[in-house]
Amino acid sequence: MQTFSDHLSSTFSALADPTRRAILTRLSSGEASVQELAKPFKMTLPAVSKHLKVLEKAKLIRRSRTAQWRPCYLVAEPLKEASDWMEQYRKFWEQSFDRLDAYLKILQAKEVKEPKKHGRKKK
Repeated sequence: MQTFSDHLSSTFSALADPTRRAILTRLSSGEASVQELAKPFKMTLPAVSKHLKVLEKAKLIRRSRTAQWRPCYLVAEPLKEASDWMEQYRKFWEQSFDRLDAYLKILQAKEVKEPKKHGRKKK
């Protein structure tokens, strides 16, 4: 049985390749055959099938069989899990930027109260 961390690892590993991300983007608009998925790429059907196997192993897609047709479907749940995991880091960065913004406002307020003196000091 895979743990949550293992699911994330396989999801991110599958998403690391731009071809696989493009395949998922295509499947987000509906089911498609291997041939339909292969059309935009300059690669062989076996190469596309290898990408599909990686996505299937990561449980990001599912394939079914209807007579001769084997459509592929997007399975979005692992993507939601990855998004939820990354959400904590978005919050971290937003809080960091909020603190930086507050600090910059303090510095700007100090500059207004104490304008910089230009030129040389008189002797």
